[in-house]
Amino acid sequence: MRSFWLWFSLLVVAWMGSFLHISPEADELIWPMLLSASFFAAFFLSPIFRDKPVALTIVLGAASLLAAGALWPWMGQPLNPYPLLVFSLLAGKAVYRLPPVYASIIGFLVLAGATAPALAGYPSFPLLFTGLYAVVFAIGMIVFSTLATNYEDTTARSEALLSEYRKLKRRHISDEEAARQEARAQVGRDIHDSVGHKLTALLMQLEVYRMQSDDETKNKLEVLKALAKESLEETRSAVRTLKQQEIGGLQAILGLIRRLEAESFIRIQFTVKDGALSAPLSNSQSIAVYRVIQEALTNAMRHSNVREAEIMFEAPGGGSVLRFEVVNRQKDNKPFMEGFGLQSMRERMEQAGGQLELVAYDSHFIVRGTLSMLNKGEEEA
Repeated sequence: MRSFWLWFSLLVVAWMGSFLHISPEADELIWPMLLSASFFAAFFLSPIFRDKPVALTIVLGAASLLAAGALWPWMGQPLNPYPLLVFSLLAGKAVYRLPPVYASIIGFLVLAGATAPALAGYPSFPLLFTGLYAVVFAIGMIVFSTLATNYEDTTARSEALLSEYRKLKRRHISDEEAARQEARAQVGRDIHDSVGHKLTALLMQLEVYRMQSDDETKNKLEVLKALAKESLEETRSAVRTLKQQEIGGLQAILGLIRRLEAESFIRIQFTVKDGALSAPLSNSQSIAVYRVIQEALTNAMRHSNVREAEIMFEAPGGGSVLRFEVVNRQKDNKPFMEGFGLQSMRERMEQAGGQLELVAYDSHFIVRGTLSMLNKGEEEA
């Protein structure tokens, strides 16, 4: 849209210069003004047909003919150089927006409009000058088109390489995490098979010895048995922790944000309200929140037209509810359909006892989640 207003501003300046250069009578301006209004109306319609080369060629072709009629020189008036600028801008617009074949059609019409006054005997540039100018302009436009095409190809290759790099980076992180989890699981199995079994055997032997002992010895053995039992419970708790396969929680989300920003994938504005960092989430809820945020940021990088996103966490109501929101811009206002990723996000939240809301409006896509938080006692129960 900014490029349209640039072209339009340059055309208005050139058009005003053309009319200020001449001084016709007021009654002679009726037809030029009508043609000028028609020209700008056609130019305003051009963005509508940006993705339709044939229709855009027709619109720009009509604008070229209207410009030739509106800026037709007057007998007895000095040479007016501004129409040549208008024709050059129209040709440049055609090269910028149209394929070479369609752009050449506009170039032919513009050249005809620039040389027609000279052929009809009206004040105009010499045909030789106009022809040389057209050749130099065409060469410049060909060079520009070639450079633009090469730039687009280079950009596409860079995007492809960056996408492949991201995939390899994610795969490397996943493999590294899998290796760590496997190592932790192996350590947990070793502890369970060695220390856990030995502590269990010790408990059994203490119980047998207690049953065969006198009262005073039984009391001492009860203390030893309680100590061994506590050690066994702590060992089992450590094994369960080592076997944990997924990470989650706000601390993990902060790590995800730092990693994405460090790799220049996306810029994130992170806001925490009402003590959300200390929210007592259960393990499954922490994992659900982390995965939803991860999927939302992945969609933002894939579908957003800017590399920016906003994340907000809050825990109102004394910390009984956790709410979060991820906002990013969309490329268009088209309605979205829930694919596999969005459905998985919703299922994760529902399984964790929460709700997920997806909203798209005003070129923004919003993911909102709500969770009722549990204390540790409720989670263990």
